[in-house]
Amino acid sequence: MISEKVKNMAPSGIREFFDLVLEMKDVISLGVGEPDFVAPWRIREKAITCLEDGFTSYTSNRGLLRLRMEVSSFLKKKYGLNYRPESEILITVGVSQGLDLAVRAIVNPGDKIIIVRPCYVSYPAVVELAGGKSLFLDTKAEENFKINLSRLSSLLKQKPKAIILNYPCNPTGVSYTKRELAEIWKVLSRAGVIVISDEIYDQLSFDFPHTPFPALPLAKGKTVYLGGFSKNYAMTGFRVGYACADKKIIEAMTKIHSYVMLCAPIISQFAAVEALSNSRDVNYMFREYRRRRNFVVEGLNSLNLPTIVPQGAFYCFSSIAGARFKSSLEFAKALLFKEKVAVVPGSAFGDKYGKFVRISFAQDIGLLKEALSRIGRFVRSRL
Repeated sequence: MISEKVKNMAPSGIREFFDLVLEMKDVISLGVGEPDFVAPWRIREKAITCLEDGFTSYTSNRGLLRLRMEVSSFLKKKYGLNYRPESEILITVGVSQGLDLAVRAIVNPGDKIIIVRPCYVSYPAVVELAGGKSLFLDTKAEENFKINLSRLSSLLKQKPKAIILNYPCNPTGVSYTKRELAEIWKVLSRAGVIVISDEIYDQLSFDFPHTPFPALPLAKGKTVYLGGFSKNYAMTGFRVGYACADKKIIEAMTKIHSYVMLCAPIISQFAAVEALSNSRDVNYMFREYRRRRNFVVEGLNSLNLPTIVPQGAFYCFSSIAGARFKSSLEFAKALLFKEKVAVVPGSAFGDKYGKFVRISFAQDIGLLKEALSRIGRFVRSRL
């Protein structure tokens, strides 16, 4: 009764583990990638007002023109990007759907897609469901989990159709300077691949200004740029994002979108318009995340859990090689049952990362202090 492709697909490593978490009480969760902040009141108030005013209908498949215009204006003002709201922007149901649409719009059966690992769990699954084949570019801790250009060039010899990038990265927090991105683009441009750039954490870049991939010279026409509101504005439940690309790619994505989703929720779209109108709330959350990052990284390194400083997002990717565990899953389960702290096994983000765990610092500083105390007690018992 079930598709062979779906039957053989592994379940999400994150969701599988957190089924255990849901069954337990008093757990400090440093796992799920969701802001601990509530969406700012002005955004919630806008959603409430729209509902009271009777905005309960469909919108255009492409999304509210007003929101597309606001996205276009925002990207122009912040990054100098020029996208036509009428034809080069599509409003999606979160960035996850934008990614799915982008992959399905360009992939023919058997096409190869490079995925930089460790990566968000849905990337390989989306490629597989679209009939593509994943080529994994594994990054290394000793290289600060950055793309190695030599290994990238080697993979490009297999003539992939596209590459999926994500920065700041989930799960490592790694990002790239403009100069580093230019070097990556120099290699990619010679191969003519399409770049699908997931930049959902763009406004959470702590150490240097974020550079969108399409802002690189001549990169815009070969890039599908994905952005949204879930992480920057604490709007995960609103499920609204956007994709920006060449008109032909947006048309193809919209065609799929119109059959399987119709449109993003109208109330969420109006809330997103409000979100773009003021960066005050984003700035507050940004400062708090940066403060927590510094605290957690220092704490983890002091516990002999080597952790590179994440340059963005709200995750640490910590090595557990010094602890006596066969795998990150075994470590995470033992930590959960003994100390009631939930982290995500690194193996969820790629089979080469079984000696790492992802730790989210999207939690109140008081809970982070308690979590580090529990982790320290647990690790000391195993060293």
